[in-house]
Amino acid sequence: MVVESDKADMDVEAFEDGFLAAIVTEEGGVQQVGSPVAYLSETEEGIPAIKAAAAAAGSGPAAAAAAPAAAAAPAAAAPAPAAASAAPSVVASGERVIASPLAKVMAAEKGVSLQGQAGSGPNGRIIARDVESMTPGSAPAAAAPSGYRLPAGVKSASPMAKKVAKANGIDWKTVAGTGLGGRVTEDDVLIAAGKPPKKAPSGAAAAPTREAPELPDGPKALSGMQTAVARNMEATMEAPTFQVSRLIKTDRFDELYASLKPRGVTVSALLSKAVALTLEKHPIVNAHYDKATNSIVYKKDINVANAVAIDGGLITPVLKNANVKNIMTISSEWRDLVGKAKSGGLKPDEFQSGTFAVSNLGMFGVSKFGSLLPPGTGGILAIAGSSPMVVMKDGQPATVKAMEVTLTADHRHIYGADSALFLKDLADLIENDPISIVI
Repeated sequence: MVVESDKADMDVEAFEDGFLAAIVTEEGGVQQVGSPVAYLSETEEGIPAIKAAAAAAGSGPAAAAAAPAAAAAPAAAAPAPAAASAAPSVVASGERVIASPLAKVMAAEKGVSLQGQAGSGPNGRIIARDVESMTPGSAPAAAAPSGYRLPAGVKSASPMAKKVAKANGIDWKTVAGTGLGGRVTEDDVLIAAGKPPKKAPSGAAAAPTREAPELPDGPKALSGMQTAVARNMEATMEAPTFQVSRLIKTDRFDELYASLKPRGVTVSALLSKAVALTLEKHPIVNAHYDKATNSIVYKKDINVANAVAIDGGLITPVLKNANVKNIMTISSEWRDLVGKAKSGGLKPDEFQSGTFAVSNLGMFGVSKFGSLLPPGTGGILAIAGSSPMVVMKDGQPATVKAMEVTLTADHRHIYGADSALFLKDLADLIENDPISIVI
């Protein structure tokens, strides 16, 4: 039988031998855990009585009491009163314990012995709700479930044990079982195959392989900067944003950077200038939506804010008027801004005046990511790392380098086409005309 839960499909086998007498939960039906799905009869002659009792009482608790009662009674005997059938039955000491597999597992975990306990299930069977009401006794919690054992000469194995045995060329019937009732488990087969079991033996504590490092533990108050970042990130949730991504080939851009790097030009400066030049063609992306006036606020200045990680926080130094400054000036300003950011010397106007934001994680090898929209802006561009990829060129495969960029935009005034056209023009500049960045 296959049982489908909200997380997995599981093969479930009956732990008792017998004949399938009545099905109370049809295929595709839903039942609570621990509820009966079918009844077995120990003998073929008892099937009609169990089927009749199940049909008369339904699949509720009454059926669980009535059905086995009918099977236990001789064919010529009158059925016992319903009240007598429903009464709990006590298992005498030394007798075989009749309990559901779940009840046995629960009893072992709880540390109670099922010997001598009363069962309210079918034919006095101990079920899960009986174990829930039991008080832990002297039986050890780790002890194997007492009672049921497989009959002599009968072997049983879990579906996974059979699968592992087949994969390792082992006849599972030759393996000694340590599972419930002597059932062969996956670990039994693995041990027989000379492989380590997946589950450590009960009671054996896993020894640490190395000394545990000292890691922070427990709450720690946010710093002033972390508090400000947290509040800004919460404020971003007010804007309905969307994201558009595009791959941009960087071979020619990389060549340009390599030629300028000895002169102190940084990647951040080149990317900021490229973004600023593209924003000139798309002023809507450089604008922001003002809820108080229900208007789009355009800005003649293009101030590119770049996210910088610093000790204990995040800050966005701003390259003002990046579209009209030469690349050497931008690089020099950027070095000064980063130095001030790391020393805590930025003035408010140097990190709060951005009209558009850039977050570049390419240096960390990130292949793709999206950013949250900073308050007071209409867009932020997330730039991932550049990596080789194969493309078709003149009918032949060729290797090029490309990076993925993702624009997060405020959907209240920036639409999908606006974002797509912005990324198209940015890609055209970086791929085909990077020299325009420095002219």
